[in-house]
Amino acid sequence: VLKLFKLLHRTRQEVFKNDTRALEAARQKINEEFRNNQDETSEEKITELLKIASDVEVILRTSVIQAVHTDTDKI
Repeated sequence: VLKLFKLLHRTRQEVFKNDTRALEAARQKINEEFRNNQDETSEEKITELLKIASDVEVILRTSVIQAVHTDTDKI
């Protein structure tokens, strides 16, 4: 669980580099989700939550695009 938690935060830092608002929002959401489920004892539910977290990490790494304005008409 801790390994996945750290991986999500590392991915967040790479994906949202130089975007302080997105970095903070992602940090809060990751921490909130893990905190909300920290007392879970059901093995099935824990496995399901870990799968969801793993899927989120893959989606962040592969699907999120950060754009930067380089000119008035260019991104």
